[in-house]
Amino acid sequence: MIHFIFVQQYEVEQEPGVLAPNAPIQVNLTPPQVFQFKKYEISALADFDLTGRILSKCNYIFGTESALSPVDLAMGWKSMSDSSVLDKIEISQSGRRYRWAVREFPISRRDIETCSANMHMIPSSSAVEADLQRLRKGQVIRLKGKLVSINANGKWFWRSSTTREDTGNNSCEVIWVESIQVLDPETIRSSNQWTLVD
Repeated sequence: MIHFIFVQQYEVEQEPGVLAPNAPIQVNLTPPQVFQFKKYEISALADFDLTGRILSKCNYIFGTESALSPVDLAMGWKSMSDSSVLDKIEISQSGRRYRWAVREFPISRRDIETCSANMHMIPSSSAVEADLQRLRKGQVIRLKGKLVSINANGKWFWRSSTTREDTGNNSCEVIWVESIQVLDPETIRSSNQWTLVD
């Protein structure tokens, strides 16, 4: 059984307009990079760099996955980072899934499906975990890490999606999170487009 906590989310309000215009950047790793973390063997499948808006946040405290991933974020980019679109979509999370509903589509179904995703966050350090816990719905963040698969002694497996084109079961990203940056709303509103730089 999966146990989760809905924390009162004091949403960061944003004015209309696309705040994260770019799709996530993914660079596949061939062969995957394998390392040990706690009792798990983790295979890094791809480097992952996302600038997106937090559509919802859910904390988990029980269940096999929670030992690794205490936080799920539903993330949106392109049209799914625009308040004028999101105001017309009901978004929720539970059971390690992200759900949306509309009365009528403000954008196409396919745009909703391919410009948003539920993402399981595995903090790489206690500092990153603290950063994850401080995040709030509505914030625009830049997140860097790796898409991973996990093997627990051959008895339990968890594997990330490696495409933004899929939907349904097994379509969530499992992310080894190396850094998180909250982007300033005033800077976002005054910029026509974000350019990702190191």
